Amino acid sequence: MNAYYTAALIPIIAALCACQKAPEIIDEAQAKAPVSSASVNNPVIVELYQSQGCSSCPPANAAVNAVADQPGVIALSFAVTYWDRLGWKDVFGDKAYTQRQYDYAHALGNPNVYTPQIVINGKTAITGIKSGELAQNIASAKGLSGGPSIDVNGDKVMIGRGTGAANIWIVRYDPRIQNVAIRSGENTGRTLPHKNIVRSLTKLGEWNGAAQGYTLSSAADKGLKTAILVQRQGAGPIIAAKVI
Repeated sequence: MNAYYTAALIPIIAALCACQKAPEIIDEAQAKAPVSSASVNNPVIVELYQSQGCSSCPPANAAVNAVADQPGVIALSFAVTYWDRLGWKDVFGDKAYTQRQYDYAHALGNPNVYTPQIVINGKTAITGIKSGELAQNIASAKGLSGGPSIDVNGDKVMIGRGTGAANIWIVRYDPRIQNVAIRSGENTGRTLPHKNIVRSLTKLGEWNGAAQGYTLSSAADKGLKTAILVQRQGAGPIIAAKVI
């Protein structure tokens, strides 16, 4: 983790989380909206960075849950670890997810990370705590386009030809609702439902514009889904994605 971010994080983020008391949780009817240009082949990627230890996160978490099954949307919920010190250790937290959020902070020109944060297509970030905020941003976002094709045959992944360089990420996530009873910290006494919670993040390899094949390992849990993300290096824009 970058030492500059580590030093700057705690005082500023503590103030943000302390002052943003969660409004009412957004229900499914409020959160859904038509996706203008997205499709299964050209989806909108929604990445939520949240923690069970932060009282500001449940509304954004609920908004992401509501769009998780929407056609043309790949929603991924990453549990970060820097709020574990507040009295509750997020049961899904992983330092790799925290690092991914730090990488986004650097790429997007933010001095710090914060929760909740929703990154759309690797390009723009919102908090997602206002009613309808996520739905509006999804509706106005363009589905991924201009990236290489992604073809999967068994354990073989083929990334087609294109331009530029990118990293190939494999994200394993759980599409089932995971209800977690919080017994301490800022959300004491609440039961928080999670959907599309990320269970592993792996860099499969690098792509340089030429058609290239990769071997995909099997998921340990057969109930998990797999998202393949082709993302410009340095936590840049996501240019292609597919769920298998």
